[in-house]
Amino acid sequence: MPNLKNIPPILADFDAIIFDMDGVLIDSEPLWKIAMENIFGLYGSTLTHQDFQKTVGLRIDEVIAFWNKDQNWGLSDLQIVEKQIIDKLIELIMERPFPLAGVISTLTFLKSKNKKIGLATSSSSRLIETVLSALQISHFFDFAYSAEFETHGKPHPGVYLKVAQTLGVVPQKCLVIEDSFNGVIAGLAAKMKVCCIPEKTHFPNPSLAVADFYFDDMSQLLASWQ
Repeated sequence: MPNLKNIPPILADFDAIIFDMDGVLIDSEPLWKIAMENIFGLYGSTLTHQDFQKTVGLRIDEVIAFWNKDQNWGLSDLQIVEKQIIDKLIELIMERPFPLAGVISTLTFLKSKNKKIGLATSSSSRLIETVLSALQISHFFDFAYSAEFETHGKPHPGVYLKVAQTLGVVPQKCLVIEDSFNGVIAGLAAKMKVCCIPEKTHFPNPSLAVADFYFDDMSQLLASWQ
């Protein structure tokens, strides 16, 4: 992938590390796909892998609104579809609650360095609670926040700015860990440095070259700091 930077970010330059959740802490994006395939099928839609990539990084309400229009479902109460998808996703997460490689070690290391740790995700607060509890990592996070409470989701920077503000850290002293293009753009728009660790279904994606730093996985990033 051209122009991507795998020069490690200098940890001392940052007071807070803010993580995305899906595809960064947990390999949930394939589970999202399964859940959406399952529920969208109830409405007569079969979407391809390329179709699903169109909405990666968006809030679930934005995803459903997009496909409601694109597929001409004609639904007026999209919250019903949202609940169906979230219920199915939680079921899938609880069946295999495994963090991605290097996540626990990285969080433990950052805590040992007295870094503030935040979570900024497009997923709902209900999903945040499910994932952090299932992975047993809630105690690592000083603040976890969902873009569902923002007027706009990613790529708008609001969710990242809110986390930084709550942590009491200026954006320039925050490092964002992201996997998707929308997330990378949100972090950059917040005036933060962004490290991209792409979820495997996003690779190769030349558009991710806009990130400040790039690593294949979390373990590789951690090794650069040790």
